[in-house]
Amino acid sequence: MRNTKIKIKTKSKSYPIYFGDDILKKTGFLVKRNLPGVKKIILICDRALPLIKIEKLNKSLQGYKIKIYKINVSEKIKTFKFANQLIENLLKNNINRTDCIIAFGGGILGDIAAFVSSLIKRGVKFINIPTTLLSQVDSSIGGKTGVNSRHGKNLIGTFYQPDFVITDLSMLNSLPKREMVCGYGEILKHSLIYDKKFFLWLSQNGKEIIDNSNKLILKTAIIKSCKIKSIVVGKDEKEKNLRMILNFGHTFAHGFEGAKKFSKEINHGEAVLLGMMLAAKLSYKKKLLSRNNLQLIEKHYLNLNLPARVNKRFKKNEINKIIYFMKKDKKNINEKINLILLKRIGKTTKPNSFSISSNEVKKILIENYF
Repeated sequence: MRNTKIKIKTKSKSYPIYFGDDILKKTGFLVKRNLPGVKKIILICDRALPLIKIEKLNKSLQGYKIKIYKINVSEKIKTFKFANQLIENLLKNNINRTDCIIAFGGGILGDIAAFVSSLIKRGVKFINIPTTLLSQVDSSIGGKTGVNSRHGKNLIGTFYQPDFVITDLSMLNSLPKREMVCGYGEILKHSLIYDKKFFLWLSQNGKEIIDNSNKLILKTAIIKSCKIKSIVVGKDEKEKNLRMILNFGHTFAHGFEGAKKFSKEINHGEAVLLGMMLAAKLSYKKKLLSRNNLQLIEKHYLNLNLPARVNKRFKKNEINKIIYFMKKDKKNINEKINLILLKRIGKTTKPNSFSISSNEVKKILIENYF
């Protein structure tokens, strides 16, 4: 399979994303070409990754001074306390602004490694190597970094673009189906908010993406998804306006994740899929989305057996918890809950144009509970 490169262009920085199957072995070459002044590399990796992959990455970096940190990754590490411990350790080991941090893992690890990179000496070089479908199509693009607060998800963070991203499709070979579904949620989101033709293509190819049964189709979906996100981020890097459309389904999702204490009971992609279905139904209820478009979305969910019903994941007495975390979402600008809704497949409402009360949210959750 041919390697591919796309360029992300933002106001603060432009950088490439390299796509390929087994492109991991070219990491050292890409560091040398893109960051010729680097001599020391700090590799922060997920301890759960196959040892053979960590060794392959390490081998490709021969000639550099390497320091490896293996992290037990879960949402529990996305705290300011953990980030501070990591920063103090790196400073103790004399990290300099000419050194480079490489994140080798999924979205959680990428978020915290990027957050740390943005803070140490006001910014050190940073490379992201996302290893899950979710992180490859979403969190590795756009420069959002962050940690969680007890009040909600990603409420503490910065914008910090990487120097480049390496997306190796071979990393997905051992990914469980649940994680493929998780990533597919963000791919589907990009089609729903921006490109109906892509949505119709996913309707034909979604099963092969989730089953990881066709590398060419998977690569096509990943690159198309990344291109959509890069267009949006390029126009609005700091999420002042347009970039907010990427939050379609996410306000509900952060409520779902918070209600489950950011545990493995529901992962981010599952929460987003559930949130998008509720947002689509609310869009129809508010006479923004046609019945035909809603039925196309519902059929897509049904055909791929995607999470669509609140009662499959939550008890009725958890609804108030969901609303509590939705109210804490960083996108809210008043007492109401700010939402991105659909006008049609491929077109959303304008950011900050639609908000509803907690009581209305409760009503939609209860209506869709049964």
